[in-house]
Amino acid sequence: MKIFTKDQIKLADQYTVEKEPISAVNLMERAASGCVEWIEQNAKHDTKFYVFCGNGNNGGDGFAIARMLYLRGFDVDVFFDRQNQSFSNETLINFKRLKDISGISLRDFDEMEKLRYDENAIIIDALFGIGLSRKLDGRNQKLVENLNKKKNPKISVDIPSGMFADQMNDKDDTIFKADVTLTFQSWKKSFLHPETGSFAGKVAILDIKLDQKFLDTAQSDDFVIDDELITKIFKPRDHFSHKGNYGKCIISGGSYGKMGAVVLAGKAALHAGSGLTFVLAPGCGYNILQTSCPEAMFINGGEKVISRIKIQQNSVYGIGSGMGTEDVTAKSLLMFLETYHDPLVLDADALNILSKEKHRLNLIPKKSIITPHPKEFERLFGTTENSFERLNLAREKAKELNIIIVLKDHHTQIITPKEKVYYNVTGNSGLAKGGSGDVLTGIITSLLAQKYSSEEAAVLGVWLHGKSADSAAEKYSKESMQPGNVVQELGNVFLELNKRKFFFGI
Repeated sequence: MKIFTKDQIKLADQYTVEKEPISAVNLMERAASGCVEWIEQNAKHDTKFYVFCGNGNNGGDGFAIARMLYLRGFDVDVFFDRQNQSFSNETLINFKRLKDISGISLRDFDEMEKLRYDENAIIIDALFGIGLSRKLDGRNQKLVENLNKKKNPKISVDIPSGMFADQMNDKDDTIFKADVTLTFQSWKKSFLHPETGSFAGKVAILDIKLDQKFLDTAQSDDFVIDDELITKIFKPRDHFSHKGNYGKCIISGGSYGKMGAVVLAGKAALHAGSGLTFVLAPGCGYNILQTSCPEAMFINGGEKVISRIKIQQNSVYGIGSGMGTEDVTAKSLLMFLETYHDPLVLDADALNILSKEKHRLNLIPKKSIITPHPKEFERLFGTTENSFERLNLAREKAKELNIIIVLKDHHTQIITPKEKVYYNVTGNSGLAKGGSGDVLTGIITSLLAQKYSSEEAAVLGVWLHGKSADSAAEKYSKESMQPGNVVQELGNVFLELNKRKFFFGI
């Protein structure tokens, strides 16, 4: 799914009005109807609503939503600014329609504090939409600050008021804190970054049938990984295939006291489908690996730490899990990279070794995949002020080094050498545990060994990792789920993918 800028969304609205044809007010009606359908499916029928409407088109959505909710039997109070009724044309139409209904209370913003609030009522924020160009101040700022203090469930229409759609807000900006954001047609970039995304809560994408030709032809380098993309990437197994068709991967890592990391990576590689899986680790981990991961073959890479990484032909390497950064280990990795030139996966301590001297980054083979978390990224490429700047720097470095960067975060970003960005929206906070990154390394290495392109392996691997984590959270909870549970759930996700391919006859 493409991520569109606010300017592109405005053009899409205009194009739809011109080409469908449909009036702007009826397009607003369509958007409001989508919100009400979602609300009706997710709220109890005796729920009360407080709808806060601004003067622009977002407020018009709010007036229309309030009217539709009332006509479907809900109790609704509407708040607006009586001191400033300079509504947009479409908003004025919906305001007049609302005034004609006697059962809806129309109140000024100032009346909010005088009311005895129903703590179970849902607050709907329709104050400011994606057109906002400056931070909230004055009366609007105070209103949103007061609403944020309320413990009521909160829904934002299209975007939380005060949030910019395409850029970073300042730290002290006032933004409506939604539990759910009902947004139109596509994700907004600001929903996907930690500094701003936390204000959006759960995001529901509502298809309001904007012109498909415009959506198909509009250019974007930012995408959200969706089921359609994954279905295109995923390749079911040929019935007449054999293990040689699915590659050979070598998971390299581990050190004394840190064998669990490479065990997890090895198991993940196996469960992700590689034809042959080897684990290259120190001899001190031999019994652990052969006991806990017997399907993987063992390669001795040293005694208590890795001191040698030998090149095996026709093999894909995933290096770094639990490896440590001892001098002998660093030397063995650098010597290996000087002579190995095929795409591989580098994570954790492999990245920490490379970060010691900047010229070492040039040793990373072209089309390789690196998987840093924010701190590792900072060590590699330098500090940035926020995640928006970090992403821009990642774009530069992916292009410069001709590599794929998997920038791990709540919504992990996959950045390609062509500066495209794929945001992943599977996964959950249950992954915030040591070992989760090792599982991801094993999955991506396995997919790369199976002849997926580097971009495909990264996109599919990150999605699989998150989807398996979602399944694990449902079974064990986010608190109790372990990285090993994520590995175990890979099979269920692959079953789902295979059924999807079969259903569509692909």
